[in-house]
Amino acid sequence: MAAFAVTSLTTPTYESTTRLFVSTSGTESAADLLTGNSFTQQRVKSYADIVTSPAVLDSVVAELSLQDIADKLPDAITTSVPLNTVILEITVSDPSPYKAASIANSVAHSLENVVTNLETVDPTLASPVKLSVIQPGEAAKQPASPRPLLNLALGALIGLALGFGASLLRESLDLRIRSVEDVPEKEEGSVNVLGGIVFDPTADSNPLIVHTSPKSTRAEAFRQLRTNMQFVEVAEGRKSIVMTSSIPSEGKSSTIANLAIAMADTGAKVLLVDCDLRKPKMHKYFSVEGAVGLTNLLIGQVKPADVIQRWGRKHLDLLPAGQVPPNPSELLGSEAMKKFLAKAEKDYDVVLIDTAPLLPVTDAAILSKLTGGVALVVAVGKTTKPQLSAALGHVDAIGGKVLGFVMNKIPTKGVDAYRYRYSYKYGSYGAYGAYGKYGYGKYGAYGAYGAYGAYTQAYGEEATEKAESKPAPKTTRKSTKKA
Repeated sequence: MAAFAVTSLTTPTYESTTRLFVSTSGTESAADLLTGNSFTQQRVKSYADIVTSPAVLDSVVAELSLQDIADKLPDAITTSVPLNTVILEITVSDPSPYKAASIANSVAHSLENVVTNLETVDPTLASPVKLSVIQPGEAAKQPASPRPLLNLALGALIGLALGFGASLLRESLDLRIRSVEDVPEKEEGSVNVLGGIVFDPTADSNPLIVHTSPKSTRAEAFRQLRTNMQFVEVAEGRKSIVMTSSIPSEGKSSTIANLAIAMADTGAKVLLVDCDLRKPKMHKYFSVEGAVGLTNLLIGQVKPADVIQRWGRKHLDLLPAGQVPPNPSELLGSEAMKKFLAKAEKDYDVVLIDTAPLLPVTDAAILSKLTGGVALVVAVGKTTKPQLSAALGHVDAIGGKVLGFVMNKIPTKGVDAYRYRYSYKYGSYGAYGAYGKYGYGKYGAYGAYGAYGAYTQAYGEEATEKAESKPAPKTTRKSTKKA
């Protein structure tokens, strides 16, 4: 488009060229001819330099009445001498083809007179140098510039080069996670990608998709995640798993909520604990009472049976966060928290823990040491490589275990969707047998599958107060004797 615009706005310029032959007089002997030819070739270079001098152009301006462009006339004239010849070419450029031809012929005629005067040493003798016009200038039929086809071709070529360069520059400067290849590899050289969840614009109003639309492809994605989670190599003898993210709004809370429902559907006893004591969301997702919960339990105000709530008819229990405390990290790392986790792992097949992101606070890093490991939710196109590396560094610094990654908010269209589809790798998961009735013994080379194509849950954890498409079931509180 730029080349077309420039071509359209540029005033056409025509060129006309007059060619002169330079000769010398002398005897016809071979030696004289050779000497004269060498002399002429040297002199013709000097004649080319004086074409734009006032001595030549003043008479041209007067003859053609070019006083209005006299100062610009030298810039419109170019001269050239073909290699090893005695031919001088004078080319004139002008918006008018006829004017260009007239100027070229007039300059040639003026140059003949000037050279004759300069080379005549004795007025009684003829000049030894003679300039003869062998090709007069003619009016051009086509403009020399602009050249539409050439300009458009060059414009397209330059545009492609700039676009390719810009894409390479963007690729090198863009640090966001866009494919499985951007996820750091573990020591054995594989990437534990536990599942993939695509971006869904309706996820905010329908966060518990496994419950509301159990036959949907999105719900199947969480069941695939459930299957892969069964084969992760957690710390020996542990049944608790922490799910967190590097930064806020990556979808960790909605992911673990759906994972808990999917696991409970298999008949396993699942406890979902909301340890995000900064911005708790589980009580909103599941529509349960959240005024009393984990914080009250850890400070000794209540017993576990007083605050753990059964959700629906499934084997899923929920422990909300309770009131937001002033010292979340201290509570989560307390001896009371260790005792609670130890008891919960005895009473349940699986204990799933939602906690705050790793980079803003240390809560998740502390819990990674107290549990079987951490699964990291990674928002494709949002989380950056330095952020993910820093989050992994926090877990490693405290001696925690990273179980794998859940790729979330995967685009369904565009380049990023293509990247994910064709770069999805298979990881290898080692021995596992920790989920109680989930115990599968030793397995090898179970990959992070993702064969269902369309996955779910994006932005669900940040806007959960919208009406859900299907109401959550009524919850029941376990009956127990007051402490």
